[in-house]
Amino acid sequence: MMDRLNLEGLRYAQAVAETKSFSAAARAYGVSQPALSNGIAKLEERLGDRLFDRSPRGVAQTDFGKRILPLVERALAALDAVSAEARRLTEPGEQKIRMGVSPLISSRLVARAFSAVCDLPVPRDLVLREANMQELREGLLAGRLDIILIPAVAAMPHYEHRVIDVEPIVVVHAEPGEDKPLELSEAGKEQFILVPNTCGLTTFTTQLFESREMPLNTYAGEAASYSVLEEWTKLGLGSALVPRSKLTSPTVPHRPLMDDGREVQISFEAVWSADSSLGADLAHLSGVLAASRTAHLQSAS
Repeated sequence: MMDRLNLEGLRYAQAVAETKSFSAAARAYGVSQPALSNGIAKLEERLGDRLFDRSPRGVAQTDFGKRILPLVERALAALDAVSAEARRLTEPGEQKIRMGVSPLISSRLVARAFSAVCDLPVPRDLVLREANMQELREGLLAGRLDIILIPAVAAMPHYEHRVIDVEPIVVVHAEPGEDKPLELSEAGKEQFILVPNTCGLTTFTTQLFESREMPLNTYAGEAASYSVLEEWTKLGLGSALVPRSKLTSPTVPHRPLMDDGREVQISFEAVWSADSSLGADLAHLSGVLAASRTAHLQSAS
């Protein structure tokens, strides 16, 4: 019968898998490299085979490791979720909702979320964390976040979803005074500057053009932020697609993006687990956000 697996050994193995380096994993964990290597060696002995191959070119997962390490990652995520939920249920005075938001979420929507949390049947504190899409999804899966607000560009099966906001997409360009709507069919002739595919904007842009079976012509580089997108468009490097709220100023040259005469919009959704101990509050919160979005649209029309 296999001996009980050591938790630290599992975490060391996960760190090496993520960093692809024993020394980097040891630094990340705050232990010496010999201690980390020894912990992984003991884990491999218990498992019956090596997880990693080390060579002058670096660290690579063995075939055995490629099968085992994803299981290790899921097991550790589940253990972290148990700890997180236990703390939530037992810590005195715990009245927090931990909300993750994509950088693409507008300050207006964050303000609505703050107000909605304050107005819950049992008022709670709101703890916000802004992060990229992958970190938010991982945080929700691991129980470190209760709810996330993200662009609706990638499904999370088995989780609750509700669209809570939509926002017009505009084309930022380098021609002051040119503000006539631009049809998507014409936008295909433009060269677009993209940001790293972390916040959801690049995924949205790619999906938009793919859905119309149109080529997406892109600039070879990537901008680090939405403000850099604006600066680079001024240089004539290309155009950029952004939600209207992400313009640094209404005076930034931009044009509404249309598809057969209708505004192109990006949708945002709340995602949470129905199994959370806060499930009822999270469903209520997302409902309030969706209702306030509808009220805002009706008052605007």
